[in-house]
Amino acid sequence: MCLRSFSIRIFILVIFAGSAFTGDIQMEPFAMDWRDNSDSLVNMSFLLDAPAGKDGFIRMENGHLVKPDGDRFRIWGVNVTGAACFPSKEDAPVVAGHMARFGINCVRFHFLDSNWSGSLFVTGREDTRQLDRQQLDRLDYFVAELKKRGIYTNLNLNVGRNYRKGDGVRDYEYLGLAKVINYFDEHVQMLHAEYARQLLTHYNPYTKSKYCSEPAVVIVELVNENSIVEAWFSDRLLGTNKNKNPGTWADITAWYADQLTKKYNAWLRARLSGAELEELREMAGIKEGELIPRLTKDQFDAAPEKRFHLEAEFYMELEQNYFGQMYRYLKDELGVKALIVGTSDHNHWKSGYPLLSSTSRLDVVDGHVYWQHPRYLTDPVTGRRTFSIPNTPMVNDPLNSTVVQLSRSAVAGKPYTVSETNHPFPNEYACEGIGILAAYSAFHDWDGIFLYTFEHKDPGQWPPRTPGHFEIRPDPVRMTNLAACAVMFLRGDVQRAIETVPRSYSLQQVRESIRYPSSERPYFTPGFPVSAALRHATRIVSFSGQPGQYSKAGTDNPIVSDTGELSWYRSERGKGLVTIETEKSQAIIGFITDNNIALKNISVAAENEFCSIIVTSLSEEPITGSPSLLLVASARSANKGMFWNDDRTSLSDWGTEPTVIEPVRGSVTLRNIRPAEHVEAVPLNSAGKSMGRSIRARELADGFVIPIGQPATTWYLVKVQR
Repeated sequence: MCLRSFSIRIFILVIFAGSAFTGDIQMEPFAMDWRDNSDSLVNMSFLLDAPAGKDGFIRMENGHLVKPDGDRFRIWGVNVTGAACFPSKEDAPVVAGHMARFGINCVRFHFLDSNWSGSLFVTGREDTRQLDRQQLDRLDYFVAELKKRGIYTNLNLNVGRNYRKGDGVRDYEYLGLAKVINYFDEHVQMLHAEYARQLLTHYNPYTKSKYCSEPAVVIVELVNENSIVEAWFSDRLLGTNKNKNPGTWADITAWYADQLTKKYNAWLRARLSGAELEELREMAGIKEGELIPRLTKDQFDAAPEKRFHLEAEFYMELEQNYFGQMYRYLKDELGVKALIVGTSDHNHWKSGYPLLSSTSRLDVVDGHVYWQHPRYLTDPVTGRRTFSIPNTPMVNDPLNSTVVQLSRSAVAGKPYTVSETNHPFPNEYACEGIGILAAYSAFHDWDGIFLYTFEHKDPGQWPPRTPGHFEIRPDPVRMTNLAACAVMFLRGDVQRAIETVPRSYSLQQVRESIRYPSSERPYFTPGFPVSAALRHATRIVSFSGQPGQYSKAGTDNPIVSDTGELSWYRSERGKGLVTIETEKSQAIIGFITDNNIALKNISVAAENEFCSIIVTSLSEEPITGSPSLLLVASARSANKGMFWNDDRTSLSDWGTEPTVIEPVRGSVTLRNIRPAEHVEAVPLNSAGKSMGRSIRARELADGFVIPIGQPATTWYLVKVQR
């Protein structure tokens, strides 16, 4: 039901704390219980309007997602990946109910075509051209259970498909995920279209509709993190790969490189005069009759502008043609009613504008970002696959934050979603991530956020610990944060920016940005002050206009949003802080003790060095008048027995179950609230149920002081009696 009809007035206070890394606070067990929480005291399902799509299809209006009646529709979602897309019929309703209780209103089905986990393709066949009926049935049932609870579906088409011998794809064993060849190989394009038809015209007996005409399907995504322009500037179009099963980011084989060069030369002949072709041959240092070679990355800087821009235009046109062709096929031939995403802007080390100029022609623009994505390595001594992360807090690096990186991709007149984001495990500052992103996403007026990922495995294999870098389901820090921020984001507590800074690019500038150095990241827009994204919203208004002119950035500290609600405190001592201060949601995130910041309605005294405090009301009352609060306190999460290397950039041992937390020790003071007779906090267990005796708050001159930290938990239900 909608917020207005929610009869129980609840106020949520969410605290996220980082850690005193000296080890002063003992880690204690706290594993999330996803099976036994149907009677949780914390239930955000009131934010969902069930069943999903009951009034018709989500559509675009004035550059945003809207419901059939024109009201705004925002997505607060998660990914499910691989086998997690196909729970049993016993588990599907339990998982769907669990998601609804945390305020999740959309699920992105990712790696439906996986080769390493559960998949829609029939196993044991020599091709990937037939869908598994049993897996389809599981998917159908799960989608229907989500729909019942008001949770929409985002279907990804091409993500992890590994071609087999019978598919008729040349060099199939050497292609890995076969990225980029879809942009120029007609046979692979046919296979993409065939799979889309098989899935999207499939009739779901539980929703009683085909996916192409199902109003609970809000988005269909064509390809995942796939750009031929990116492959060009990453030297993945060279044709050097001779390894079987090369993984995700592999170079193409020699045969495909040769085909691409031939297509490029045919394209040149169709658009250039004989004199222009001769000029291009002279630039390349070749004789008449020879194919003009394509540029490699090490030749970019020295390449004449005409030669470089022609090749960039060729790749951009390939992307535009593929997206346009697939869009028309889905809409005109298959009758898909959902909105279409081409792919995401995902590589912030290089310019994304060539790709965005293509994807923005479709319905929805999308972005991906991770704070310190793991860099995977192989130990030269043991041969063991390992990883490395910087393991530093984002509050200390505002100009490279997830907010700033994502803000470059939004385009005026188009809805903007972020379909993958996370502070990957085991980052020790992960408690900062969701709260900051939720607030600034609302400030920028973005349309949706999907955390990556809820789970990778079948629910029957979900352990009470964190098994990898991306699973949020077992993590009490991320899950309790997710629940609280669902309210902040879906209700729109944070005001949208007063000013939106327009950014305009010429076609020449878009192409030239490909060879800008990575020091220009993430905007690759000379003269644009990166900190503007923390003061105002920003959107791209043109890819073929006049280059924009921008004002210089201020040097003020903190960096304050033009609404006055968001502040980012920079620190030369490495003690950054972010605050959020609205009527219904407030937060302090970062090195709280070092900054000693109090907001209108909350202040914190914590033993933990790094803390994040979020306060949000679930009723229509502001913080000052709400009768109930949820206090969620979290610091580090880890696995029992987990060991870091000496510089805390990798793990020497991932540990075992259960998940353990560093409880937040100290107190939270509720300030300037309406007079109350009694305030108490009920500690909650991992299922959201009472852990026992309530904690009575002390009334002092500054407000009601709530002691926290014992028993060890990540959340409390706080009751305010008036």
